Amino acid sequence: MYGTPKCKHFFLHTLVGRNMDPSIKSTKEVEVLKQVLPLITSHKDRNSVSQVCKDFYNVERCSRTKVFIGNCYSVSPEMVARRFPNIRSVTIKGKPRFADFNLVPENWGADVQTWLQVFAEFYPFLEELRLKRMTVSDASLEFLATSFVEFRALSLASCDGFSTDGLEAIATHCKALTELDIQENDMDDVSGDWLSCFPEDFVSLQVLNFSSLNTEVSFDVLEDLVCRCKSLRVLKVNKNITLEQLQKLLIWTPQLMELGTGSFNEELVPHQFRMLESAFEKCKNLSILSGLWEATSHNLVVLFPVCTRLTFLNLSYANLQSAALAELLAHCSNLRRLWVLDTVEDKGLEAVASCCPLLEELRVFPAGPFDQDMDYGVTESGLVAVSNGCRRLKYVLYFCMQMTNDAVSTVVQNCPDFTHFRLCIMNPCQPDHVTGEPMDEAFGAVVKTCTNLERLSLSGLLTDLTFEYIGKYAKKLEILSVAFAGSSDLGMQLVLEGCPVLRKLEIRDCPFGDAALLSGLDKYESMRSLWMSTCNLTMNGCTELAKEMPRLNIEVIKDEENDEVADKVYVYRSLAGPRSDAPPFVVSL
Repeated sequence: MYGTPKCKHFFLHTLVGRNMDPSIKSTKEVEVLKQVLPLITSHKDRNSVSQVCKDFYNVERCSRTKVFIGNCYSVSPEMVARRFPNIRSVTIKGKPRFADFNLVPENWGADVQTWLQVFAEFYPFLEELRLKRMTVSDASLEFLATSFVEFRALSLASCDGFSTDGLEAIATHCKALTELDIQENDMDDVSGDWLSCFPEDFVSLQVLNFSSLNTEVSFDVLEDLVCRCKSLRVLKVNKNITLEQLQKLLIWTPQLMELGTGSFNEELVPHQFRMLESAFEKCKNLSILSGLWEATSHNLVVLFPVCTRLTFLNLSYANLQSAALAELLAHCSNLRRLWVLDTVEDKGLEAVASCCPLLEELRVFPAGPFDQDMDYGVTESGLVAVSNGCRRLKYVLYFCMQMTNDAVSTVVQNCPDFTHFRLCIMNPCQPDHVTGEPMDEAFGAVVKTCTNLERLSLSGLLTDLTFEYIGKYAKKLEILSVAFAGSSDLGMQLVLEGCPVLRKLEIRDCPFGDAALLSGLDKYESMRSLWMSTCNLTMNGCTELAKEMPRLNIEVIKDEENDEVADKVYVYRSLAGPRSDAPPFVVSL
């Protein structure tokens, strides 16, 4: 009876309600909780349960098998091991998100080795490790591969420090591996021979993603591996895999649920074309498709047999024009998620509006983010068109060269259920291109209309009025990213005072100074982190914050010789205290 979400939430509400006596001991509820907790996957729900009383705390800690660590320096691995004795799966995030924009220097930290050494002692039965923005050496990967006999799943996203030699160790020693997911890492891609290190009797792989690697792998080795692994459900290959090779792989994997293709611009003779189309037609479970490097409109026709089953289509590596996108989307009526490049232009987004009524997420990336002379792209017209046709839209990430207040207001009126609204006008400080006014009313409309908004990214010419709107109306906002915006310290103060559940605040190139920083004294301990770079902060202001909030870690990344300027500041809560591995250019206060 407790298997459904409604039952679980009702049960939790009953147990952690206001009438629960916190001194309760060994009740029937505790015994029921032991049966129900394994069904609850939400970290927030489990944390709520653990705070009811000591008995509930102990039941929750002993039954927890998965742990998520949003900041590798917020807690020590020893603390994790002491609290949760039976962990099988660990997810860890390391560097601040602005590392993706090269704003965090090399050798900043977030090395996984210390965690692995503790896990080897306390969790020799560890099965899954998922890392994001962590530093991972080849030695760490070899240590991982040889220390955990039941290890099954490895995911590395936006990590650095390792090479394909480390992948060889994983392939050689992890006999029960079910998942190897390597995506968008800064690694030394020296050889494709790592794929041949899987033993000849290895058959357990369910997820294989090496789409972001550049070196060629032996296709014979890949085909043999795919053929053996009958439970493979996710396969994402790199752009060196040809269409002819892809067709052979699909013959062995009709059970695939997610596919990342290789290059999609090969010229096929009619016989090859029909064989590839037939192979796609047999993939009855395929619902997610990506890759499609440099796809041509002619080759996209082979996808038509699977298009009606697709719920997620990632075209962020395909420089499609509007006509090709329209032809493809005419067969994709069930899409919930779509990623495209801005080469599709507004005309392509009009096709999205007319073909994808169930769409919930749209991401439009720039094909040439540093090309100031480009003669393509998307505007406010494309976003308005999508909002007219896709009324279920909840998530948008939109890179464009221009926008208007009226357009954004129309978009959120059409789609008031946005939880994530990330608008990037690529030229900093751009006003409404029709009226010349700041974009304050646009984001005011977003926070007033979208009452369930959780994440917001700001861009364009913005004054403190935008931040006044955010503080007044964005009561469920958890993540705010700001760049080149604001008029004074007041803007940041209004956000910190007005957003009760804010977890992450990311700021760059804004006029906020020490007064704005110190206005958050009552807020920072309830947040996960604050990042500020190229603002008006001084070392004196950061030192004052450190004195007032001794339980926070305040780190200043020094870029200049000027001892008075704090160019990059990272503030985060930590139960472990200041970290011991800070490099010389990081000043811990």
